Amino acid sequence: MRDEISRYQEFDIRPFGVNPAAVQGHAAYAAKLRLPFSLLSDPDLAITGAFGALRADGHKVARSVCLIDYDGTILFSQSGAPGSDLILEPLRSP
Repeated sequence: MRDEISRYQEFDIRPFGVNPAAVQGHAAYAAKLRLPFSLLSDPDLAITGAFGALRADGHKVARSVCLIDYDGTILFSQSGAPGSDLILEPLRSP
């Protein structure tokens, strides 16, 4: 996502990452990778669980992508790292 950030900005999308790491860890990680988006801390996995992004054991995050409209409508959701072409497909004109 970092390398394709301009594609998301074309659609006024503000990406962010969510994982259970502490805020301090996120800051160092984001700086190291030069991430152009925020990372949110979810230590109790509430957000991660709500969006179905937990592994089968219920205790670890499964990398996932969700595209959520401003009204809360989920436009896209998939495990893994599907890439911007697939993620942005719901926003393209018919």
